Amino acid sequence: MTRATRKYALDTQLFINGFRDPAANEALQRFHRAFAPFEYLSVVVAQELRAGVKRDRDRKALERNVLRVFERSARTFAPSVDAWHHSGDLLSDMARKEGLELGRVSKSFANDVLLALSCREGGCVLVTDNERDFQRIHRYAPFDYVKPWPGGLAR
Repeated sequence: MTRATRKYALDTQLFINGFRDPAANEALQRFHRAFAPFEYLSVVVAQELRAGVKRDRDRKALERNVLRVFERSARTFAPSVDAWHHSGDLLSDMARKEGLELGRVSKSFANDVLLALSCREGGCVLVTDNERDFQRIHRYAPFDYVKPWPGGLAR
């Protein structure tokens, strides 16, 4: 599959870095310009972004500059019922095989499991700088992911 035929979804932290750091924002904008028709937004990422907003004006900017852009172009996706069920099974497997303490699992890690599974369902390549967690998830449920930035879009 070529770059032009693949679908991509960005992990939450890449957006956050872009909001906070001008150099990261420029890399993010280069990615958007090069991949816009092939870029999708997970509602899991949208939920995490919304949860992190502290000011009304920042929420409006997020909605205008990110969320509505993807919604208008019908490029959002959500975990299916099967993904939700599989995420519970995966976490249970991790508890049995790795000693993962379910009571200590962060909401962020549980969301990463849902994100990975829904990317797999939707045929999206996840773009993330969180290799550690996604490598761990990949051992239980293979899915495609890459470091920032695919297609030679270096920072």
